Amino acid sequence: MALPVDYHHVSPLTFGAMKPDTCTFENARAIVLPVPFERTTSYLAGTRSAPREILLASGQMELWDEETETDAHDLRVFTLPEMELPFGEMRGALKEIRRVVAELAVSEKFLAILGGEHSITPPIVEALAGHYPGLTVLQIDAHADLRDEYLGNRFSHASAMRRVLDHAPVTQVGIRSLSREEAEAVPSLHTRIFYDWNMRQDPRWIDRVVDGLRDPLYVTIDCDGLDPAVMPAVGTPEPGGLSWAELLSLLCAVMSRRRVVGCDIVELCPIPGVVAPNFLCARLLYKVLTYRLANVTPSA
Repeated sequence: MALPVDYHHVSPLTFGAMKPDTCTFENARAIVLPVPFERTTSYLAGTRSAPREILLASGQMELWDEETETDAHDLRVFTLPEMELPFGEMRGALKEIRRVVAELAVSEKFLAILGGEHSITPPIVEALAGHYPGLTVLQIDAHADLRDEYLGNRFSHASAMRRVLDHAPVTQVGIRSLSREEAEAVPSLHTRIFYDWNMRQDPRWIDRVVDGLRDPLYVTIDCDGLDPAVMPAVGTPEPGGLSWAELLSLLCAVMSRRRVVGCDIVELCPIPGVVAPNFLCARLLYKVLTYRLANVTPSA
C-alpha cells in the first residue's frame, strides 16, 4: 500500500536505531508513528519534541528483552517519519491525524503512536473505531480529561477523553486529579474509573481492570499516570500514580488477554540534560511491543 506519511526530505529516526532494511512496511507486524503535536498544553511546554527524544533514546537501548526473551528485530517494527502537521487552526491538524491513522488501520498492523500532547488521542480513536467496530479504550493517566471544554477549547488536552467518549467507551486507571465539573459528569458518561487513592485496596485490581475491558481495545498512556518519582518529565506531575512494576504488570495482562489494536504514549515533556524519562518511554514502548507481539503470559 502507499504510505500515508512519506516525506522524502526527512531521514527518519527508527525505533531501536534499527536499520530501515530490518523490515519493510509490508512485512512489519507493528508500525511506529511519531506525532509531534503540541497546541494546548498547560504550565510547561515541550511535548512536541517528545517523539524525537523517545526514538533517540531507543537507539541506546539493548534490543534483547530479558523478561520475554525477545529480540526487537524479531518483532518486525517499522518506523514512519514524523508527521508534518499544518499550523494555524487546530482542527486541521487533528483532521490530518485522523486521515493518516485511518489509512494505516486498513493494514491491521499494531499501531504504536508517540505524542505529542493528549489531544491527539481523540482523532486516533475516531479513525480506529471506523475500522474496528465496537472499539473500547483503556486510559492510564493522572487526570480524568473529561471536561467538555477547557479555556473555550473543546479539543484541548484537558478534554481529550471527553472527545474520545464520542467514539468509544473508556476505562480510566490511576486517576487522581479531576475538577468538580468532571466529577459531577462522570455518572452520566460511558466511563469506568479506577481511582489511584483506593484501587489497590483490592489486591486483584489488575484483574478487575482487564475483566471489564472488551475487544477490540486501544490503550492510551499519559506519562503522568506514572509516579512522578520515576517520571518527572511531565507538564502537571501529580503525587501518587503507578510504579514502573505496576504499569508493566497491567500492560502485560491487558496485552495477553485482550485484542489490542493500538497504543499511544503521550505528554512526555523532555527535561534538557535529563535523559532518564526519555529512556523510560523508549523502554515502555518496547515492553508494549513485546507484550503484544511475543505471546507473553502474565505471571501469577
